[in-house]
Amino acid sequence: MRPGTILGALLAGLAVLAAAVSFLWTPYDVTQMAIADKLMPPNAGHWLGTDHFGRDILSMIMVGARVSIAVALVAVGIGMGLGVPLGLIAAARRGSWLEETIMRGNDLIFAFPSLVIAILITAIFGPSAVNAIIAIGIFNIPVFARVTRGGALPLWTLDYIRAAEVSGKGAALISLQYILPNIANLLIVQGTIQFSLGILAEAGLSYVGLGAQPPTPSWGRMLAEAQTMVTLAPHVAIIPGLCILLTVLGLNLLGDGLRDALDPRLKVMR
Repeated sequence: MRPGTILGALLAGLAVLAAAVSFLWTPYDVTQMAIADKLMPPNAGHWLGTDHFGRDILSMIMVGARVSIAVALVAVGIGMGLGVPLGLIAAARRGSWLEETIMRGNDLIFAFPSLVIAILITAIFGPSAVNAIIAIGIFNIPVFARVTRGGALPLWTLDYIRAAEVSGKGAALISLQYILPNIANLLIVQGTIQFSLGILAEAGLSYVGLGAQPPTPSWGRMLAEAQTMVTLAPHVAIIPGLCILLTVLGLNLLGDGLRDALDPRLKVMR
């Protein structure tokens, strides 16, 4: 296993561990304010310092990890759950009006970034973590649809797929039995990449006020609240920024490692 993959697994695992521990324990209550202790630098009582309301930053980072991971995970689940079947259908009905409809629908969604979709959704239903999940999930659907279709199309020309068609198996059964298992490696790698992008997107949406709402901590909102205090208390902005950076970096390194491990063509090249 490559050093980059190990580093990525450690960084991603640390974020997941912090999120899991936050369900059971945090050093302080994230809703507890102590104005007398505001903007304290890291010390023995507050390992990562406090923010402008005197809240413990370590506790907020732990709960913020839970929010970011949950939003990204559910959004990827939505994208994969809807995008993969659409991609399989498009590949099975290649050259038909159904494939054309699915792919042009994907192009339409790609024309509107997740931030624009989130603005539209929140204008109707109001800002929340749930609406951020929906916005990011909708944007993930065409990503998985394209990856699935691109991986499935070459397989439909192979002899064993044609033999399955001649034996009387339908397109749906062939897709489930033969196509999907053979492109699972592509979907796993893409899922890891989209997971990292989901965390980044959630932070961006929270930064502009469209993600998780107070009093629930969010890495993106912590950055937004700290941007006017960078010169006064730089740790308030640096710490959540580093958390986003290291978590996304870890997931990308892990995704690269999984791609190298799961792609047989890369093994042959090495």
